[in-house]
Amino acid sequence: MTKYGVIVGSLRKNSYSLGVAEAFIAGLPADATVQFINIADLPLYNQDYDADSPASYTTFRQTVAEQDAIIFASPEHNRSVPAALKNAIDIASRPWGENVWSQKPAVVLTQSTSALGGAISNHVLRNSLDFLDMNLMHQPELYIGNSSKLADEAGKITNSDTQAFLKAAGEKFGDFVNQHLA
Repeated sequence: MTKYGVIVGSLRKNSYSLGVAEAFIAGLPADATVQFINIADLPLYNQDYDADSPASYTTFRQTVAEQDAIIFASPEHNRSVPAALKNAIDIASRPWGENVWSQKPAVVLTQSTSALGGAISNHVLRNSLDFLDMNLMHQPELYIGNSSKLADEAGKITNSDTQAFLKAAGEKFGDFVNQHLA
């Protein structure tokens, strides 16, 4: 039983990123345990907290550490990642020398309501995760453009081609994770 943590970079109710993540996890192995990890209530990272972290930091770090693999699903904000997601990444990589992301298999799914599909935020996020020593699945590249046209008002992906693509990518990620955990 493999534990998959899912971090959604959008805090918005009915988020398209959440819909993309849900369509993706449909392809994970049947025995997968999936936990959505909330980042909405994390205070802004402050190095002064390294010596005495808020309880929310400690809980978040422990939750991330307990996962075998991480799925990042995010929108693109101003050609980058949302502040809440970057904050969460920073919190779990600190204090220096206590990076809980290291060596975890990971995948990056990005979406945008524009045709570019979050391609730039995908690569910005990959740069940070590479630096943090995560094992990234590089193919297929998962940029979902025009997401508002592929989903319903609740953010659920309704386009059958997109559902099939994301499910197949989820299956591939399950294989990728199994290879890295073997």
